[in-house]
Amino acid sequence: MFGVTDYQLFITSCVIMALIPGSDTFFVLGQAISTNRKNGIFSTLGIGSGILVHTLLAAFGLSLILKNSQTAFNIIKCIGALYLIFLGVKSFREKGASFSEEINQNKSNLKKSYLQGVITNVFNPKVALFFLAFLPQFVSGESSGALTFIILGVIYFLISIAWLMTLTIFASVSADFLKKKKGFSSMLNKISGSIFIFLGVKLLTSKLD
Repeated sequence: MFGVTDYQLFITSCVIMALIPGSDTFFVLGQAISTNRKNGIFSTLGIGSGILVHTLLAAFGLSLILKNSQTAFNIIKCIGALYLIFLGVKSFREKGASFSEEINQNKSNLKKSYLQGVITNVFNPKVALFFLAFLPQFVSGESSGALTFIILGVIYFLISIAWLMTLTIFASVSADFLKKKKGFSSMLNKISGSIFIFLGVKLLTSKLD
């Protein structure tokens, strides 16, 4: 149907890849631990929006620019990596807020968490190349064109969001309990900062395969 082949294998592969810790996983965990559940959820929604962007890029062939251009790859890679490092340094410099202060996050902070998730995912060229390499394997000769890629991308989006939401809730519940302990909030900021910097450096040193 709709030019998709091997549905079961595709869904199984999506579940396995969602369970394997990657940059999206660590980013969402960092947000959920250092702030609260709402920020973690909005970060997850941002990551999900990024996945949909990459789905559309793959569907309409625009991601081929990244695959065929080392310059384009490096520019996008540097933007994403530097942004992650910036978030990491910012987390290190923030002082730990009290438990009650961290619960009372305003809408602007939630919007910021969402945008951070979008930027982190969209400016990771490895994600774009992954979609180009992975999705075509499940497109049959009777493909309906862009619609087939969109269907596959949406399925991957739903599976990824479900897993990241589960991690967010688990991490935030654990962090909420620990934040009540004096000085632990500051430690959580340093942990999340280390995660962001690690992801930025890892992305910065990645190569085009």
